[in-house]
Amino acid sequence: MSDTSSWRDRLFGGFKRTSDKLGENLAGLFTKAALDNQTLDEIEEALIVTDLGPAMAVRIRDRLAEGRFNKELTEEYLREIIAEEIEKVLAPVAKPLEIEAFPRPQVILVIGVNGSGKTTTIAKLAHLLQEQDYGVMLAAGDTFRAAAIGQLKVWADRLGVPIVSGPEGGDAAGVVFDAVKQATATGIDVLIVDTAGRLQNKRELMDELAKIRRVLGRLNPEAPHDVVLVLDATTGQNALSQIEIFQEVAGVTGLVMTKLDGTARGGVLVAAAEKFKLPIHAIGVGETIDDLRPFDPEELARAIAGAAYAR
Repeated sequence: MSDTSSWRDRLFGGFKRTSDKLGENLAGLFTKAALDNQTLDEIEEALIVTDLGPAMAVRIRDRLAEGRFNKELTEEYLREIIAEEIEKVLAPVAKPLEIEAFPRPQVILVIGVNGSGKTTTIAKLAHLLQEQDYGVMLAAGDTFRAAAIGQLKVWADRLGVPIVSGPEGGDAAGVVFDAVKQATATGIDVLIVDTAGRLQNKRELMDELAKIRRVLGRLNPEAPHDVVLVLDATTGQNALSQIEIFQEVAGVTGLVMTKLDGTARGGVLVAAAEKFKLPIHAIGVGETIDDLRPFDPEELARAIAGAAYAR
């Protein structure tokens, strides 16, 4: 089995709960002969409770309303329309991380609430970049939690990549400063920086990230080149409020969404794309080191909608 078909199988398997939930919410509508306003209202409601979001639900409702007079409502037809409209929203935001910084390294700040899978995602991102022949270094900038530092060191050892860390409770900006100096001196392509994820005190987090940015700016005015927010899909609509908060606190430039295989709330990925239009660099649909990947908008749209994939 090729890597492409293996990933597609994982993708469709990962989104099965989402597409099944969509089917459950739409059940009973396919017995109706025509698309009247009541049926369109019911479809819109079903799409909203599948976490696709109100804007996406209205978009699909309007599309269905356009052709309702000459089309019988079948499950296959409806899933096709949903897939097509989802693809239109995902296509502009499906953007893999591009490593283009000169001079090197490209500095990627990774942010997200504790428990979102941030540290594991950093390891998976490092692995993805290694596969593309980039030299990677990690920086343990979440000095607030000893567990985060320890976990990142374990991953660095497994991946065979260098890591710069400091003591628990130490100065995160100092760790980042040392990491950039070391990465520059050794010709590393990409420096991935873990950061604290405590939103309980937004001001404190904002101050810490601002300090890291100032330190980076002294060493390389272009850094950080990316500020990537890790989102846990199982939190559903709460993920959207996290984007709003981190946008304010850290100036998010792109998203990675994880744990899409363990939830029926995969539609939140579409809601995030529709509302914020931020690049979505990669998605995670499994527990293995190689399950984080950029995505094909058509493929992902069809997985979410539960529509057949012909290619």
